[in-house]
Amino acid sequence: MTPTLTPPPELVAPATDERCDRCNAAGKLRVRVAEGGELVFCGHHANKYAEQLAKIAVSVAVAPEFTWRGTELMAN
Repeated sequence: MTPTLTPPPELVAPATDERCDRCNAAGKLRVRVAEGGELVFCGHHANKYAEQLAKIAVSVAVAPEFTWRGTELMAN
């Protein structure tokens, strides 16, 4: 058996088959919260809720083609 290295979840962009938890559009942002759950949002909802998500996120994974407004908030 060949060992497989898997990068940490925060470095992996959301898979294209994941859907937004609010509207079922394609997922662009995956957020892991302290309670242990994960949320997936489309670009519209990810930016709409960026301030709130930045406050509760333990880690985030952003699709490479998407620019999330919360990235700046997470850095502060």
